[in-house]
Amino acid sequence: MSGIPDFDVIVVGAGFSGLAAAVAVADSGGRVAVLEARDRVGGRVETEDLGGGAWIDLGGTWAGPAQDRILHMAERFGVELFEQYADGKNVVDLGGRLRSYSGTIPRVGLGPLLDMGRLQFSAGRAAKKVDPAAPWDARNAGFLDAITLADWLRNHRFGEVATSLLSIAGRTVWGAEPREMSMLYVLQYISSAGGLNALLDTEGGGQHWRFQGGASMVAQGMASSLPQGAVKLGHPVSEIVDDGAGVTISGQGPDGPFELRGGRVVVALPSPLRSKISFSPELPVEAASAATGWKMGNLTKCFAVYDEPFWRKDGFTGEALTDAAPGALTFDVSPPDGSCGILVGFAGGDDARTLEGLDSNGRRDLVLAGFARLYGEKALRPDGWWERAWGAQEWSRGGPVAIAPPGALTFARDALAKPFGRIHWAGTETSQLRAGFIDGAIRSGERAASEAIGFAEF
Repeated sequence: MSGIPDFDVIVVGAGFSGLAAAVAVADSGGRVAVLEARDRVGGRVETEDLGGGAWIDLGGTWAGPAQDRILHMAERFGVELFEQYADGKNVVDLGGRLRSYSGTIPRVGLGPLLDMGRLQFSAGRAAKKVDPAAPWDARNAGFLDAITLADWLRNHRFGEVATSLLSIAGRTVWGAEPREMSMLYVLQYISSAGGLNALLDTEGGGQHWRFQGGASMVAQGMASSLPQGAVKLGHPVSEIVDDGAGVTISGQGPDGPFELRGGRVVVALPSPLRSKISFSPELPVEAASAATGWKMGNLTKCFAVYDEPFWRKDGFTGEALTDAAPGALTFDVSPPDGSCGILVGFAGGDDARTLEGLDSNGRRDLVLAGFARLYGEKALRPDGWWERAWGAQEWSRGGPVAIAPPGALTFARDALAKPFGRIHWAGTETSQLRAGFIDGAIRSGERAASEAIGFAEF
């Protein structure tokens, strides 16, 4: 198929990166189409409406003060924000001992506290030396990419408590164990976020705000701003052909095979999902390694709904870290009026794999037992229960992000985001700033659209 393209830019994927690319093209006056395999927009951001003004975010949930692109989109499309509940004491549960604390530093004893300070200082200092736009140019990049986060923690002897705390947090941030990730990747990620505090903190950090009605409200606003019919759901792409004059995108839609012709294409998918698409001409080996060398994290989110946020009466925020059960990191994600209480537990890495080996009742009982250990026996009796195993989602294959095992970054270098012919790449993992966040997804889509628009002739 050749000739005059039907569209200036075709976007593959209607997550936040794809929608951001499409909105940018449409804002510039270009003709755009978005092909989405799912029956919804939002990608790894999905909201379940529970009724009565309550909802749960099955995927991406928060925004932080430094994340100006998602804040801009929320304002543009009329989605209000409210602060994550943080009034009271947090809980840390390590080695069979429960402790409560206020602020950001757990009460874990002087020795472990010093270890945590040393770990945070060392990681922060190392991350500052890594340019998130070109981590492969960092000093000792080859060495850092050859070792894992687990190797680095072991080599520096930070102590069992400090190592456990970072491991628990990492299972939520990356959906992976320290042994699975390149240390260079971890440092790039921390640098991209603006430091460990910006990455992990609630107040003032990446978990500062939630979205009224759920994060997917922003995605729906972005999609609704596009020309009617521009977003085509249920259209997984199987082949992209770049003949030098344009691109032909084909696949199997709900009404049979489809084929669209565009000037350029933005592929806005997690990098491992690029392997689902046949490219002609074939991608260079470095670009192809983004699909084969990277892997998706593994994360399950578990939600228990109660008649009230009872933990607040006991002076707790609902934020806790535990090594006693899957669902190791918890947050209070109740609606802002507190009309019901909702706890979410994040099970990542090995915890997610543990849950995968159980039936639905076994998963529920194990996670609720952990909630009860943290907040009392009332946690065992929720009114409702939801879970989302992102590894079981066909068009995600995992979450919350794609991770780089040892060697992946220095081999692929800039091929993760570098255009190939008329093909441009987006996805939160390709963003130089706020990678892994919704904000990073939007930035990546706008960057890819800018590249495509710069070449397109409207």
